[in-house]
Amino acid sequence: MQSPHYTGRSTLLFERVSAQYNTRVTTKVQPKIVSRGGLAWIECPLLARHRWLIHAFSTRRGEPGHGPSADLNLGFTSGETYARIRKNRQIFFRRVGAEHLALASLRQVHSARVYQVKRSEDGELEFRLGGNALPGLTQPEGDALLTDQPGILLSVKTADCLPVLLVDPKRRVVAAVHAGWRGALARIVEKAVGEMRRLYGSDPRTLLAALGPSIRACCYEVGQEVEEVFQGCFPQADQFFCKVAESPAAHANRGPLSVLTMLPPGHGPAAKASLHLDLLAVVQDQLRAAGLAPHNVATADFCTACRPDLFYSYRREGSATGRMLAVIGIRPRKPVKVPGPEKA
Repeated sequence: MQSPHYTGRSTLLFERVSAQYNTRVTTKVQPKIVSRGGLAWIECPLLARHRWLIHAFSTRRGEPGHGPSADLNLGFTSGETYARIRKNRQIFFRRVGAEHLALASLRQVHSARVYQVKRSEDGELEFRLGGNALPGLTQPEGDALLTDQPGILLSVKTADCLPVLLVDPKRRVVAAVHAGWRGALARIVEKAVGEMRRLYGSDPRTLLAALGPSIRACCYEVGQEVEEVFQGCFPQADQFFCKVAESPAAHANRGPLSVLTMLPPGHGPAAKASLHLDLLAVVQDQLRAAGLAPHNVATADFCTACRPDLFYSYRREGSATGRMLAVIGIRPRKPVKVPGPEKA
């Protein structure tokens, strides 16, 4: 969709992307934007029908403030105080009904590491990697979490990357995945589905997936080096990229973060035609490869870079911008003690 906040990118790109991926897009559901107590978040109808689930994709709408991390910033970004983010998180969790769940989070590093989260005998959260317990870790490095235990709230932070929530409605297993281009290149989403199958016996054909807001092909300009590494890993990589001609003036007016490239500073791509990555198409392709049925995959059709009124965007605002949270959990049978948010 083309947002009213669209910032001068060529409309030709929207037409080409829509035509190219029209048959690839799975379930285009109308996401439900919930507003309560001054906050707004997004829920997916595909998941909301299961009353034992709690899930939400946060937005930036919250308490007023100043600067790129103002409003409902839920990440410990530069210039923010621990007290403010802790307060923001407590308010958000209370609004979405997750105040009695224990928060599980990661130090996200754009990897393909998937952790199983369980409660240890003393009641603390325990992270397992490849079946091995990692005692004492409260925030391991990785980019996906999964659990079958009630009372645990899985979370991933985003500010352009694609958050993916997975649900096995039969075995009551949930997962939260952070998919940037590097994680997608390493097949993080496909691996998360595989771990659900391995650890819990999940049948991919019955899994549900909710794809949250992220930077979309309209705004995700990358360098040719990114296309080349995808071509080395995916035989269908050409389907994940498109090019659009832009004027030199439009190229010159971009901010320093407008082009994602592996080149050193001062060696950016020429202003001929810009190459754009469709991260959403990459993740959808991995879900199909993992065995999910198309009608069980829903997409919240928002571009974070196009909508400064709703979302933070690293590409648009830089590293000092705030972070959103995508959360999912199984409602506890009785209230549990919630540990304080860990500093990211």
